[in-house]
Amino acid sequence: MRKLITEEIPAKVVADTAYQSAKKNSNRQNARIEHDKALLRVMAAMITDDTDLFKQFSDNESFRRWLTDMVFAQTYV
Repeated sequence: MRKLITEEIPAKVVADTAYQSAKKNSNRQNARIEHDKALLRVMAAMITDDTDLFKQFSDNESFRRWLTDMVFAQTYV
């Protein structure tokens, strides 16, 4: 689970084309908006592979905020 959260999810988010474009061509605020959308797409794609993580992300606001902030900090460089 730790590897999924700290490595696999950020790798999928950073590979998102819209997020890459926002990082290169826009400011931090717009990049954050695209990041959040990319993370939602990544998490939605995981619903069949890791239902518990998706449920935690969907139902637990503090977990969702923590994961979103952590992945953004890790990928916005």
